[in-house]
Amino acid sequence: MISQADLGMLDGLERALINGRLRMAYQPKISLSDGRLRRVEALVRWDDPELGAISPARFVPLAERHGLIDELTQWGLRTTLRQWLSWREQGLDTCLAFNISALSLDQLDFPDLVERMCRALEVPTDRLVLELTEGATQPLVKLMDTLTRFRIKGIGLAIDDFGVGYSTLMQLRQLPFTELKIDRFFVDDAPSSKDSALIVKSIIDLAHGLGLTVTAEGVETEPQLLLLRDLGCDVAQGFFIAEPLSPDQLMPWLDQFEERWHQLIRSEPQLPFKVPRRYMG
Repeated sequence: MISQADLGMLDGLERALINGRLRMAYQPKISLSDGRLRRVEALVRWDDPELGAISPARFVPLAERHGLIDELTQWGLRTTLRQWLSWREQGLDTCLAFNISALSLDQLDFPDLVERMCRALEVPTDRLVLELTEGATQPLVKLMDTLTRFRIKGIGLAIDDFGVGYSTLMQLRQLPFTELKIDRFFVDDAPSSKDSALIVKSIIDLAHGLGLTVTAEGVETEPQLLLLRDLGCDVAQGFFIAEPLSPDQLMPWLDQFEERWHQLIRSEPQLPFKVPRRYMG
C-alpha cells in the first residue's frame, strides 16, 4: 500500500519527467597519477516547486517500485549523452559514468537500447561506464549474459559502494566489471586509522589483481586524497575535488583544478601512523 506522501511524490516525479523539471549534475573524477579529468559521473537532480530539493535516495527507489525507473533511466542517459556532445564541441572529450538500476537489467534488450542511444548521438560506447551498487550484485550473477553483452559493446561496468554490501570474491571474479568503487565509509578515516588504510590498500590490490580500475568516492580532505594516491588508487571523486557541477561549470573547474593539483602534489599527508612497507606495494 503506497502512502499518501509517496503517492504525491510519485505524481510529482511523473510530472517532472513530462515537463522537463529534472536536471543532471556532473561530478568530476580525477586520475590520481596526474590530476587529469578521467570521467564525470552524471547525477540526476529534482527540485520540486512545492517539495523543494528531493534526494535521489528518496525518489529513485520510489521509481523502481512503481514502474517509472525505465523512463527515468532513459531520460537520464539521453540527457547525459547529449551533454557529452556539447562538451566535445567545446574541445573536451571525456568519459561518462551513469548509475543504473538492477531492475533495468531484467530487460534482455537493455544493452541494445543503450547502444542505440549512443549511436544515435554519435557517442562512442567506450566513453560510457554504467555503475551498479554492490547490494545489487546478488541478482546480477543471474544476469551474466546481459552484463557480458554490455562489455562486448565496449560499455564499461563499475561496482559501486564496494565494501559495505554482500559481494564475494567469487562474484568479483565472475562478473564482467571493469571498475570497483571503494565506499566512502573506508575512505573517511583512512588517514587517521591504520586499519582503514590497510583495508583500502587490500581492496586496491585485490581489484588490480583482477584487472579492475579502482575509484575512491567520498574524498573530502587533502590527507585522504594524498593517502589514496600513495596507496595506488587510480581515480578519486568527492567534494574536496569538486561538488556535482552544472554542465557549464565543468570547463571553468578544469582550468582552476590544474593549478590546484600542482600545489597538492607538493604536499605530504600528515598521518599519525606509518603504513607498513609490505602494504605499500
